[in-house]
Parts: sequence; C-alpha cells; structure tokens
Amino acid sequence: MHSCRPARTAVPAAAVALLLVTGSAGCTGGGAGVQGTPGAAGLRDPLFPKLGNGGYDVRHYGLTLGYDPATGRLKGTAEITARATQDLSAFHLDLRGMTVHGATVDGAAAATNRAGDELTVRPRDDIEKGAKFRTVIRYSGTPRPVTNPDESQEGWLASEGGALAVGEPTGSSTWFPGNHHPSDKATYDIEVTVPAGLKAVSNGELTSERTRGGKTTFVWRSKQPMAGYLATLAVGDFRVASSRTPAGLPVITAVDPSVAEDSAELLGRIPEIMKWGTEKFGPYPFSSTGAIVVPTDEVAYALETQSRPVFPQEQFDEPTLVHEIAHQWFGNSVSPASWQDIWLNEGFATYAEWLWAEEADGTPVEESYEEAFADDGNWAFPPAGPPGAEDIFARPVYMRGAMVLHKVREAVGDERFFSVVKGWAAKHRHGNATTDDFTAYVEKESGKDLTELWDVWLYGEEKPARP
Repeated sequence: MHSCRPARTAVPAAAVALLLVTGSAGCTGGGAGVQGTPGAAGLRDPLFPKLGNGGYDVRHYGLTLGYDPATGRLKGTAEITARATQDLSAFHLDLRGMTVHGATVDGAAAATNRAGDELTVRPRDDIEKGAKFRTVIRYSGTPRPVTNPDESQEGWLASEGGALAVGEPTGSSTWFPGNHHPSDKATYDIEVTVPAGLKAVSNGELTSERTRGGKTTFVWRSKQPMAGYLATLAVGDFRVASSRTPAGLPVITAVDPSVAEDSAELLGRIPEIMKWGTEKFGPYPFSSTGAIVVPTDEVAYALETQSRPVFPQEQFDEPTLVHEIAHQWFGNSVSPASWQDIWLNEGFATYAEWLWAEEADGTPVEESYEEAFADDGNWAFPPAGPPGAEDIFARPVYMRGAMVLHKVREAVGDERFFSVVKGWAAKHRHGNATTDDFTAYVEKESGKDLTELWDVWLYGEEKPARP
C-alpha cells in the first residue's frame, strides 16, 4: 500500500508456528476413532487477535461467484482444501455478514454455527491430524464494506454498475469464507459470473471466458500462494488489455473507460518498472503482472493486490506504481507472519520509491532519507511496534521502515546491502517472515552485530539526535 494510507507490526514466530504448523504427511482421513478438539477461533495476532483460525492450513480456495450489480447481491460457493494441523472436531472460518446455506466436509453434510464474524463448521467425523480435507460452503447476501480503525474502507466496495473487492487487512472475509490471516497462504481459482457486457478481473491469469444466457463467466487462476488480503475482484465496464514484457511475462491491465486516457501512458511503463524491479530485487515471484485503475471515488487508496495492484485514478502516478510493484516481492511473496511485521512490507516498498527516484529523477536516496528524518510525524512510534490496529498504515511504518533499510545499507555497504535484499526475497519466496527473521538474516549475511542499529532505528521510541 502507498504511504497516502495509514500504517501496520510482528507476532512472535513461535506463536504462529504453534498455531499453524503443518501436520505430518501420510494421513489421509479421519473417522470415528479420532478424538479431536476444536481449532482455535483466532490466531492471537498482536493487532488483530481474532483474525484467522487454528487447527488447519489452507492449501487451495476454489471460489464460484455470481454477482448482479443491479441488486448488489453476491452468491457464492467456496471449496476450501486444507490439511489438519491437529485432530479436529470442529474448525472456524472468517466470514463477515452473508447467509450460509449449507456446508459439507469431504462430501458429507456438516453442521454450522455463526457467532459474529466466525463461522464454525463441525464435520460428521473428526479429522485426523495431517489429513487433507475439503470443505464446501454455500452462501449469499449483500456484502458490506469494513470501516477500519483508521476510518478507511475495505472489503466489498459496491459501485454503480460494478464492485471492487480489496481486503487489507481483514476485508477479504466480506466476500468469501476462509482463514484470512496472512500467515495462511493458498492458491486460488476464482470463477465469477456477471451480466454480459461487464468484465470481472481478478488475480493471476484468465483461464476461460464464456457467455451464455445473458451472462459471462470469467475464470482466474493464481498458481502461486497468496494471502487472503491480497485477493481482489473488480466487476465493471473495464477496458481489459493483455500484452507481454520483453522477457515474456504477461501484463494484464483493466481500466475504467472514464480514466483510460489519463492512465494509458503510465500503464505502458509497467514493463520498464518490472525490469528495474527484477534487477534490484531478484526474479519476479509471480506468473503475470498488471494493474487495475478505477475512478477515485471507488477506493481511497492504492493496494498491492497480488499480480494486479489496484489504483484510484488520482493516485495512479509513477512513485505509487513503483511502490505497489515492489510489494509483489516484499509483502506479497515475502508476506508478514503477523500484522506487527507490516513494516517489512511498507519499508521495502517505500525504499524502492527512493531508489527509483534516484535513478529516474536524479533525487539522491540520501535526500529522501533526510527529508523523512526531518519530519517529526515519522517518529510517533517505532516501525516494528505500531501501538494499535489503527496505526498499521501510519507514516512511521513506511518512512521509518525505509530509514531502517537505509541505515542497514550504510552499515554493511552497497554491495552487501543489495545482496541481502535479493537474498531475503529469495529465502522467503512465497512464504512468511517476522522482524526477528529479518534482523537475524541481515546479521548473518553481513557478518555484523547490528544490535545498536535495531535498538535505535527499528525499536527505539526517541528520534536520534543526528541522522
């Protein structure tokens, strides 16, 4: 996300591991002999303790959706393939609103219960630890957006003639049930049926499009793991274009006709920015790239939705595009283990802006750093410690996060720094990482004890006397 939106912080790796550890392979089912217990309703994230669920690890989501903009109603079937990480008698899914019409687990009817944003599923037979199981949830309703503690809106954002789904940090639960904590990533197939004449654009690549009976169905596939908050769906009268970078990577863009003319030139620069990002950060982690550009009144911020970032027209500018593309490495491929680790997303993406400005506009990184250092608003709290959920998009997460990286660069030298950046992206490719993972990695790769740097720049409450 771009710095125009407020900020995010780190769950201890051990806590996440205890709750999300993958069960041993080789077990294929449960049965009457299994004595399970319910999975946890929430992963005790420091900032969103009720988000996510314990007891299982989702491997794949198959979503079959139908949306009618005229009524605002969404009808869905979610097929969730997961592996149990404990003996399970019941498990939870995150789902805001919507009416659940039924559920099955491995083809057998399962009991369900709703309590707030939690959907409890109780299968006919307990599920054995390590077993792979398939849950199908049928649901419908009029999805509503979520108003975050920072007053921004996310989730399902209906518009005249369409809708836009953006889910950071919790809004993906407004349009499909699942384990919506970023520590549980999965692959996705998203099938969407809309009135003929409209487009439905999502993450990944379009595998089929068919029209019959006045309706068009689009099927999108994301082959690389994705955190739920990075899933997107845009329905509307879009101009959709497909091309390829010189390296052969598919570029898929969707633009509202009202902003198409103003967006065309910058959209054409995506291959250039992709080439630059690959040189700086290493191999691109996904099988396509692109952008979705909508009128400003449809969403208040840009978002790094996986392989297809979303932009309101007034924020579709060069620095923001660089920022959201950088997130594909830092945030999307290397995802936070908890929302307390969010500076690892935003610090890297902001530093990417500084690097780009130096090469594209001649603005030295040192100048960007000094400007950020001088702004007292960036010192409200340490980047690794947002005090609350309302702070995860605040400026210290972005600007102090970028300053941390610049101090690391000064401490280890340019050659080692850029080697660390590429190595970090490679080591945790398609995974999750904590702040402790990062500091340990930097010290190991640089051979330096950087305790003082972390104490002052990453965790320190006070602004240092000198930059």
